[in-house]
Amino acid sequence: MELIIRGIAIFLILVILIIGIFFIFFQKESEKEFFPDTTTETSSTTAIDIESQKSIFQPPEIVKAVYLTSWSAATESRVEEVIEIAKTTEINAVVVDIKDWSGFIPYNTDVPEATEYGVERILIPDIEAFLERFHKEEIYVVARITVFQDPLLAQARPDLAIHSKSEKSSLWLDNVGLAWIDPAAKEAWDYNIAIAKDALKHGFDEVNFDYTRFPSDGDLQDMSFPLWDKTTPRNLIIKEFYKYLREKLPQDTLSIDLFGLSTVNFDLGIGQIIEDAYQYFDFVCPMVYPSHYAGGFLGYQNPAEYPYEVVKYSMENALKKLNLLNQLHPTKARLRPWLQDFDLGATYDEKEVRSEIDAVSKALGENFSGFMLWSSENIYTKEALLPAN
Repeated sequence: MELIIRGIAIFLILVILIIGIFFIFFQKESEKEFFPDTTTETSSTTAIDIESQKSIFQPPEIVKAVYLTSWSAATESRVEEVIEIAKTTEINAVVVDIKDWSGFIPYNTDVPEATEYGVERILIPDIEAFLERFHKEEIYVVARITVFQDPLLAQARPDLAIHSKSEKSSLWLDNVGLAWIDPAAKEAWDYNIAIAKDALKHGFDEVNFDYTRFPSDGDLQDMSFPLWDKTTPRNLIIKEFYKYLREKLPQDTLSIDLFGLSTVNFDLGIGQIIEDAYQYFDFVCPMVYPSHYAGGFLGYQNPAEYPYEVVKYSMENALKKLNLLNQLHPTKARLRPWLQDFDLGATYDEKEVRSEIDAVSKALGENFSGFMLWSSENIYTKEALLPAN
């Protein structure tokens, strides 16, 4: 009997040990399921999170950019072309339309008016991923906004638009049939600033403003302005807009596009005076396309055939104006012109495009801050660009 009892006791002890071992094992497996091993899973997750934030990078001191329309920006092959250009040449930036001549915005914004006016045409479904792709290649991304040439806003808000005197119920149209906003319309100022703020929030590095002026072509005598009093000089209206932009975007990197002739003339009659722009923008970008200068400029019958001379003279004058202003009122403005990479007035191949770039470098010297190449077709002369460093 004693042996039987001792056997039962040993059996019970073994059962208890087996149950204990099973419980301990089950508990460890449960902990693995609900509390993953921080030395493996957590470190892997952290690595992924860090990788997704790689868009934070040091912006280049000298920006050398090419331009993309919103359609090109939504086209895989065009995006790949820009990345390849940046990898193999001196190009380190891209300018992308986020509101072009049409008034459309190519991605979903958080701007209520954009929804109200029906101006969002979603070509780029994920704008953050789009920007991250460039940033991972250390490509600086500029958002370009066409301001007062805006047919969609004019249709949605005719009370802000320029109208025809001869046909009072009709919007005034320029030579290519596009409607314009009265530059004195502060609601339009706020609308464009809201788009700029949204772009910066999404991750664009800079906002570039274009068509910040009164119309320059079309039947200019037929324009009727709902808000401009026709007494205040046009340049003061535009200067007030510049000031308002800076007040609303005080710490952001802003650039402005101006007619190339603003570098050599004081007032073009459209409100653009380069000295005014110097006071409010980080980068002033005169469009010194040689083909856009009239015959006789610098004595050349066809200025497009003399890219180096035209660009160098223009940028030297722009720098003189900046230096004179800085002696009176120091600014942080730098010059970064648009250059021609398209055929107009002459064929622009490797020699012509490179001569423009060299002219900017020579004219600005230690003040050289880069350039931007314009091609409406977004096809660029890579042979004119220096190899990547």
